Amino acid sequence: MPHHTTTSLGFVLFLAAALWLTVPGGASAQSLEETGQDLLRGHYESVIKTAGKKVDGGDYRGDWRSLLIKSLLTVGRYGEAYSNALAGLNDYSGGLEMHLLARQAALFQGDSAGARRQLLEMKLLIERRQGAFPSEDAAALGQALLLLGLEPRLVLENCFRRAETMDPPQREAFLAAGQLALDKHDFTLAAETFRAGLKKLNDADMEGGLAQAFAPSDSDEMLKAIRAALALNPRHIPSLLLLADYLINGEEYDAAEEQLALALKVNPSRPEALAYRAVLAHLRNDPQAEQQWRAEALKSWPDNPQVDYLIGLKLAQKYRFAEGAAAQKRALDFDPTYLPARRELAEDLLRLGQEEEGWRLARQVHTQDDYDVTSYNLVTLHEEMAKFETLSNADFIVEMAPREAQLYGDRVLDLLGRAKAALCSKYGVDLPQRTTVDIFPDPKDFAVRTFGLPGNPGYLGVCFGSVITANSPASQAPNPANWQDVLWHEFCHVVTLNATRNRMPRWLSEGISVYEERQADPTWGESMNLAYRDFILNGDLTPLGQLSGAFLTPKNSRSLLFAYYESSLVVEFLVQRHGLDTLRSILRDLRDGQDVNKAISARTAPMPELEKQFAAFAKAKAAGLAPGADLDKPPADADAAWEKSHPHNYYRQMEQARQKMDGRQWAQANALLQTIAQTYHGERRGDNPLWLLAETERNLTNSDGEWAALQKLAAQESDFADLYARLIEMSRGRKDWQAETTYAEKLLAINPLIPTPYAALAEAGAAAGKNDQAIDAYRKLLLLEPPDPAEAHFQLARLLHARGDSESEAKRQVLQALEEAPRYRDAQRLLLEIKGHS
Repeated sequence: MPHHTTTSLGFVLFLAAALWLTVPGGASAQSLEETGQDLLRGHYESVIKTAGKKVDGGDYRGDWRSLLIKSLLTVGRYGEAYSNALAGLNDYSGGLEMHLLARQAALFQGDSAGARRQLLEMKLLIERRQGAFPSEDAAALGQALLLLGLEPRLVLENCFRRAETMDPPQREAFLAAGQLALDKHDFTLAAETFRAGLKKLNDADMEGGLAQAFAPSDSDEMLKAIRAALALNPRHIPSLLLLADYLINGEEYDAAEEQLALALKVNPSRPEALAYRAVLAHLRNDPQAEQQWRAEALKSWPDNPQVDYLIGLKLAQKYRFAEGAAAQKRALDFDPTYLPARRELAEDLLRLGQEEEGWRLARQVHTQDDYDVTSYNLVTLHEEMAKFETLSNADFIVEMAPREAQLYGDRVLDLLGRAKAALCSKYGVDLPQRTTVDIFPDPKDFAVRTFGLPGNPGYLGVCFGSVITANSPASQAPNPANWQDVLWHEFCHVVTLNATRNRMPRWLSEGISVYEERQADPTWGESMNLAYRDFILNGDLTPLGQLSGAFLTPKNSRSLLFAYYESSLVVEFLVQRHGLDTLRSILRDLRDGQDVNKAISARTAPMPELEKQFAAFAKAKAAGLAPGADLDKPPADADAAWEKSHPHNYYRQMEQARQKMDGRQWAQANALLQTIAQTYHGERRGDNPLWLLAETERNLTNSDGEWAALQKLAAQESDFADLYARLIEMSRGRKDWQAETTYAEKLLAINPLIPTPYAALAEAGAAAGKNDQAIDAYRKLLLLEPPDPAEAHFQLARLLHARGDSESEAKRQVLQALEEAPRYRDAQRLLLEIKGHS
């Protein structure tokens, strides 16, 4: 999973509100430096007053005029900013910064022609001076050159980096270089740049830029930087907007509105804040308000592509990819050269399964801007995916690495077919198109296809609606997850996202998928365990109305897993108490645009009452994990008295059992583990007493006891490869061919890229007279370079010859066996036999 925050969101919001109240109504600073500091601290009206007096009094120095214009732009007084910028150019037309400010003001005045004129004048000025400008103009020169289309890396090195090393360093250079990196999705460089700036300048804009750099990957660091920015400037609009963005991600829409209100109090015309309000209206299914806020956002700058780009970006992050793509197309109608919208449109189309157009657009962006990290990653990935093999049928398109497709591609299609038959029928969904499933052996490729950037470790799969991306077992060594479980989970998302037109909160989407994992196979998905029992009994349940936030701000990875489990438990509760039809009705309500809490309440009970009922349901389930067992965690200061009063405590008994095993006291450990396992055996893998019990039985040479313990454990495990490898070994020794086949299939669902399960299927199939099973297994075994290839070729040849309809292949296989082992007598005899029949 991605990084999650441990910072208190409530504290950040409190800080923002509290600091707002401390901003003084005015400041007495009169010097240029002091007034500049007032600007950075958010005293915009005071700056306007002070700088305005200086300008009106005949002080025509560009610095005063710049401070005035920047403050006017910040608070949304665009007309005054424009007239002051033009007046500043009348005073001195050679300053690039003033041309940049005039261009910005012109855009927000809706004067596109005036903005183009300013850009042309900058071009002529640069040509006339042949790039020779005072050192203090380095950052402005770089910004102008970027607008004129110069290669960004050249600008970065020759303008911004030089200005950063000046004495004193140029603040604008750090900000411009960091913003350039953010624009190109080079978030690592952006973070490095803003941190370098912060070492020299204590600045809200630097902290705000650092927060943006961390936003895609580390919400903890992002919130830390936002807190720092708001401490320096409580009216810092970019930080307030980023906090609103974060809250929208967590479905904290009312809290997001509060942050937008603070931003709009500073600047009632700020386009991004108004665009966010349009997004919130869309998410609340209020199209009239959405159009109203979009119109407000475009009021000052009618063809501003950033407005629809931002709306589309947020809708796509909410899995509304079709609506997101439509918004990006509107942005491109305003400005066909606006690369952020073209890049985002490419990603939206890829997530919608419109791959030909999506890849074409990604390549266009890369051709126009080879510094853009996302488009570079996508183009590189497309070249890699061109080597993939495509498997398809009427319902699915599966793209996999060639060898993986040969090994288990048929099983992928079979699993997906079973999932479709079960889940589409259950939820009454007819899918409008085939589902695309891309499976990646390289986790970096998975991340790029999924997120546009490498990183975001921890995801096994992601569903966008009709497109699934998944990590293959090759990317998860040494302990891969059950890939069948993963694909079932993700295909359930396909069903529910299509059922709701992608209008569902994350918690409900994840909850249904995890619930359906358990319905398909009791060993799949998250189930009640000791950690979840403690969460519930200690009062750590998240209220239903806030469950999506539990995915956004978990304390740690275990808390995140509990969010998945609790969500699935809510679904289980709803189905048990109110029926599957009620759940389907809630999904239909979401499709029609209803709020999830209102939809659930309308179909079940008022939310406060429902939350009480669910809490009681969850507590009963937790308390019933192992009735009568002492499952309480020992306190850190447990003493002899506590030990005496808890003689059968599960944790203490497990600790004692491990100590005896460490001392090779197998009989004593065995007796203790027998007792423990009768009490509770619900933990995973090596933490389960059944696994330890099997080890003691093996060391006591009690094969039947080990067999019984491992079989019992296998009934509750889905991704414990060592368990199934041992059961295959024991099945072979017992000549239990059906068991060997069963456990080989279980191991294939975990790791289909190792020889063990294929060798077991081949052996069991041949011994049980299931020749087709054995032939298929030997063919796949040979793809994995088995330790004895001659034997595998020979056995395959023998089975093909016995079947009687594949003599040419049988001959080829026996010849390959003899290439490996020329003196292999059985192979020589088989070759003669085959020739006699040809």
